Amino acid sequence: MANVLKTIRTGDDYIESLRNRDLIIYLFGELVKEPVDHPMIRPSMNAVAETYDLAVREEALATADSSITGLKVNRFLHIAESAEDLVLQNKMQRTLGQNTGTCFQRCVGMDALNALHSTTFEIDEKHGTDYHKRFLEFVKMVQQENLVIGGAMTDPKGDRSKGPSEQEDPDLFTRVVDTDDKGIYVSGAKAHQTGCINSHWILLMPTVRLTENDKDWAFVGAIPADAKGVTYIYGRQSCDTRSMEDGDIDDGNAKYGGQEALMILERVFVPWDKVFMHGEHEFASMLIERFTCYHRRSYVCKTGLGDVLIGAAATIADYNGVPKVSHIKDKIIEMTHLNESIFAAGIASSHLGHKLKSGVYLNEDMLAQVCKHNVTRFPYEISRLAQDIAGGLVVTLPSEKDFRHPVAGPMLKKFLKGRKGVDVENRMRILRLIENMTLGRNSVGYLTESMHGAGSPQAQRIQIQRQMQIGYKKNLAKHLAGITNDIEEPSENSEYFTRIFQTKDSVL
Repeated sequence: MANVLKTIRTGDDYIESLRNRDLIIYLFGELVKEPVDHPMIRPSMNAVAETYDLAVREEALATADSSITGLKVNRFLHIAESAEDLVLQNKMQRTLGQNTGTCFQRCVGMDALNALHSTTFEIDEKHGTDYHKRFLEFVKMVQQENLVIGGAMTDPKGDRSKGPSEQEDPDLFTRVVDTDDKGIYVSGAKAHQTGCINSHWILLMPTVRLTENDKDWAFVGAIPADAKGVTYIYGRQSCDTRSMEDGDIDDGNAKYGGQEALMILERVFVPWDKVFMHGEHEFASMLIERFTCYHRRSYVCKTGLGDVLIGAAATIADYNGVPKVSHIKDKIIEMTHLNESIFAAGIASSHLGHKLKSGVYLNEDMLAQVCKHNVTRFPYEISRLAQDIAGGLVVTLPSEKDFRHPVAGPMLKKFLKGRKGVDVENRMRILRLIENMTLGRNSVGYLTESMHGAGSPQAQRIQIQRQMQIGYKKNLAKHLAGITNDIEEPSENSEYFTRIFQTKDSVL
């Protein structure tokens, strides 16, 4: 990490900290010399930079007082010490979605830090290890230097019907291949890694429940993003090369973008002081479930993007001269209802946060699953309605070069007019933004990533099923029906209603 500043404060400081690192990045079959200056990569860095600038502009929202360092730290690096901390995470996430219109790439790291706080504590409690102490030292370092933490959980997985130890190629799940007195060595790959190239450090974590036979895959470790043995192959996104063309209209959102890459690890060294799990396979599921509980509720970030898209739909309706038409107004109402339904589940999950043994607060799990399950559906309908309102030009609009052409340009200005008084270029820009968010580069973060990030839809349905407490609900019905000789015993997953209605720590 050759150029990390000791104190990163602003977005500009952050961008500068990413220069001159020893990163190996392949993009379009070529090695990238300096990712900071690459026109396709830079918009994703700008989105992360906004997380720093927001902390400067709105301290109460985007910073917190850390009991670990005694410093005021970026909220993305804070260990949640109350339900209010969890709520403020959500409010910050929505604001950043509004400000960038894309993925700002830091939620995985934030949620991983909080999940590891409790998991390392409980591993130590059972095994007498010192992972929690090591972890707290790591948190102190990243808080003091104000760094970006990436979280790497998703493995390629290979044959989905087989576990890690059963794969023909053991590297399809990231594993420990060697150890010595200095640390461990890991090989494998992490797929779909959001913001990995834009991170300073990356937390490597298991991605599935593990058995006794999977001990080599049961590890957690922190590595610098430019650690020796790490190779990144940049993910291709729809319309991403428009950022490499002249002009900015066709980008739709020229300043901000997302980032995903395949991260390949070849005997990457992790020193013991950065190892937070090593062989304790029975805790892999705890870590994954706590991380996904945090992270599925973190998808309220998509409501910030939804706010932008609703605003874009309302703007193009105005530019087209139809803002007061009843079916247009009704579609915008429906978009808003769906967007707020996502936010309602996520923010309620945070409000119902409860304290774990380590002192960190965990949000309520059932509502986190509902939040993310809504996200797998509602942005698609919001996008459909935006395209409905926008009309066919959202996909047939000529290019900016045609607009600037001395012959074609005047023709476009004549025939692409909307309501009187509306600049034709403004109409083109808002149409390109709608295209960007529903079909183009940032639709990756708003649509497909909404579907599969933090677990695909069936993963949430499994967790919802586990927590439905059908027996409890049947007993409610039987009680009112006067049935007293057929009462069911509580299920093992009976915390949801107990936590809401009976605990002292409930925030209701």
